[in-house]
Amino acid sequence: MMNKSNRIYLDYAATTPIVEEAIEAMYPFFRDKFGNPSSLHRYGQIAEAALEEARETFARHLNCTADEIIFTSGGTESDNLALRGCVFARREQTGANHILISAVEHHAVSHTAEQLATHFGFEMEILNVDSQGIVSPDLVQKRLRPNTALVSVIYANNEIGSINPIQEIGKICREKGIPFHTDAVQATAYLSLDVELLNVDLLSIGGHKFYGPKGVGVLYVRKGTSILPNQTGGGQEWGLRSGTQNIPYIVGMSAALKFVQKNQALWNKNLADLRDWLIHHVLDQIPNSQLTGHPTKRLPNHASFVFEKVNSQKLLALLDAEGFACSSGSACKTGNPSPSEVLLAMGIACDLAMGSLRVTLGKDTTLEQLESFLPCLVEKIDILRS
Repeated sequence: MMNKSNRIYLDYAATTPIVEEAIEAMYPFFRDKFGNPSSLHRYGQIAEAALEEARETFARHLNCTADEIIFTSGGTESDNLALRGCVFARREQTGANHILISAVEHHAVSHTAEQLATHFGFEMEILNVDSQGIVSPDLVQKRLRPNTALVSVIYANNEIGSINPIQEIGKICREKGIPFHTDAVQATAYLSLDVELLNVDLLSIGGHKFYGPKGVGVLYVRKGTSILPNQTGGGQEWGLRSGTQNIPYIVGMSAALKFVQKNQALWNKNLADLRDWLIHHVLDQIPNSQLTGHPTKRLPNHASFVFEKVNSQKLLALLDAEGFACSSGSACKTGNPSPSEVLLAMGIACDLAMGSLRVTLGKDTTLEQLESFLPCLVEKIDILRS
């Protein structure tokens, strides 16, 4: 078993380590610059200036205006505010009652839509995906109705890494005048978030997926998109998300975004090379293994598999005992013995879906780490199968 110093982290889709730039940016706002940004005195002015500077940073990255950026407590809250806020506003204004989401959404979207249908009288419809977990724009076109309140399709899936054709889907929704939301939590570190090119009206981000702190996120809301607040109070964040803003975390998340902007192009090339090396060798060396998700239209850091006659929870435990941190899918459901809804939606059999493995790479991943991981993975699967 590895000691603590040489353990290898291969679960960057679950969370990422905070970069030093973000820690350094946050520190003063825990101590000397502790003011409330709503206060009029100098302490408050310093905090407010930092808040608005961070807002401008995200606005530039998303190619939008600063008043379209809403700071939240993370990707889950951003998804909740987008769905609840938009559909309640649309129903109030137009009577629209139909919610259209994909079958491979994060639970922050799917469970929210289910609750809206079960307890608040909305009708939820699921968009099927193909065998690689991708939503067809043509299917979206066919499923839109005059009373559709919102369409939500994940940008890049957290379990299988597949990237959806958000730009095309957004164009279809735009032509029909229907708000379109995408969960871009996994995409932020690797894909373009230009909201004009993507044709989105609402977009969710979570800070800890791109080397920022946990507990902070962003919701982009296109100007003119009606949305009711989930959380009322003092009227912060343009009245859409009341509560004193978490200035240290917002500043840290902004610093992490700048770090990503500076390194994204290099990462994407290096990570894609490492990802492809791993996928090739896993499929080559492990019989009865299968890649899940699209072979090329996937996040550059994301490799995911299913293995016949393997229990993923036991596999994860064996790998962890050897010092390798991986996942069986969404970190929000790790430890749940039921098969992944995402894999089932792609047509993967239930018993095969129980043998899933997600390996996600990051800025510190090296080929040497993967070369030590691969034989361990082969050995542990042989043990489980025997």
